Amino acid sequence: MKIAEADILIVPGLGGASADHWQTNWVKKMPTAQLVEQENWTNPDPEKWADKLHHAIMMCTRPVVLVGHSLGVHTISRTAQKLTDTKVAGAFLVAPLDIENNKNVSKKSQKFAPIVQDPLPFPSLMIGSSNDPFCDVEAAAQMAAAWGANFNNAGEIGHVNPKAGFGPWPEGLMAFANLMRRI
Repeated sequence: MKIAEADILIVPGLGGASADHWQTNWVKKMPTAQLVEQENWTNPDPEKWADKLHHAIMMCTRPVVLVGHSLGVHTISRTAQKLTDTKVAGAFLVAPLDIENNKNVSKKSQKFAPIVQDPLPFPSLMIGSSNDPFCDVEAAAQMAAAWGANFNNAGEIGHVNPKAGFGPWPEGLMAFANLMRRI
């Protein structure tokens, strides 16, 4: 599938996607991409976030590809449980939080626990990091396995956010393009 043939929904984590975040950069680069806005980026409500994403999916007119980062990955997994006749063609999942076991994860993010264990009803690729302070690579691989996602340990790339040095993230865009070819 070509990017132009899909509605790309970008799903940020806690705090949203800053101006220098790779997700914001991708929205600017892809004409069919849009950021899923939440009412409250600093005090997340799992049900409200999932409902907002579900509504965004239902409003799309083309096949949907989801791009989640951090807590946005868990928003996608929760929303997938609500989808019955889905337009979602695939998901690109980056640096999930270990909301159950990682002491660095905020209490606000822990509201998304427990981690969904049901397989996602669409093809997906998860990118994990061997030095993410919010999720060790083994926990990310376990989430990917539970969700039926292909897993890529991208090495020492931190939490894949501006603090870890990621703005445009061209390597991520190449991995996303590979997912798009697969679906």
